[in-house]
Amino acid sequence: MNYDVGANDSSTSQMHAIEGLRSCTLRNNAETVTSSKSETPLHVTGNKGRILTPAEAEKLMKDQSLVSDYKQQKLEREAQKNWDLFYKRNSTNFFKDRHWTTREFEELKACRDQNRLYNSERCKAFQCDLTKDDLLENVPPDSVDVVMLIFVLSAIHPEKMQLALENIYKILKPGGCILFRDYGLYDHAMLRFKSGHKLGPNFYVRQDGTRSFFFSDEYVAQLLTSAGYEVLVNEYVFRETVNKKEGLCVPRVFLQCKFKKSKSTEHIEHK
Repeated sequence: MNYDVGANDSSTSQMHAIEGLRSCTLRNNAETVTSSKSETPLHVTGNKGRILTPAEAEKLMKDQSLVSDYKQQKLEREAQKNWDLFYKRNSTNFFKDRHWTTREFEELKACRDQNRLYNSERCKAFQCDLTKDDLLENVPPDSVDVVMLIFVLSAIHPEKMQLALENIYKILKPGGCILFRDYGLYDHAMLRFKSGHKLGPNFYVRQDGTRSFFFSDEYVAQLLTSAGYEVLVNEYVFRETVNKKEGLCVPRVFLQCKFKKSKSTEHIEHK
């Protein structure tokens, strides 16, 4: 699978970037919400990605050297171990519960209340690798209403993302949906990577061996539609995170989407 995002990585795009961040056009439905302790009161959605400053564009243009094939293969083999160590070190301290999921995704409220026969003793929790384990071994086909992919795909190698989505497709009900949120293209976390951490287009490795991919809306749309889903919502979320101690204000970019499985009984062909 080719995971190049195309125009967003082209020299034309980088030249366009020098127009500056202010030239980014946002949708008319932009909204402001109460900020958390570490964020300014900015929560803007839009159908245009973030435009780089000249310095940022130059930095990305210069950073073209990739991690060696040997190290990339090693990172793939040790992906599970590196993430296990990450969560052992950070526990629940890294991803704070800001209670934004039910605010952003109304479907979750309905899922919580829709089945009166729900019994927590019958809820099945299991661990799996979405890229290779068959979900049908634990979940009946066409039985799931909603699947959440919250900062999930970015941790998977781009060549395996579609395999994960096709795996999920088999258990999702016709008309069921995927709720997606992940790192957006040119997020501050992407721009912080120093030379020597790039694995591929928009794909990087952190110091601890965990990896992260940064999505454009075009890339996500192509990825999901190729796996058989229909697009409901596909937009950028812009926030500003403030580090008061260091006096920094950094732009955060996320991609938030809703995709549904067609109500048609036909399944996509799984390779």
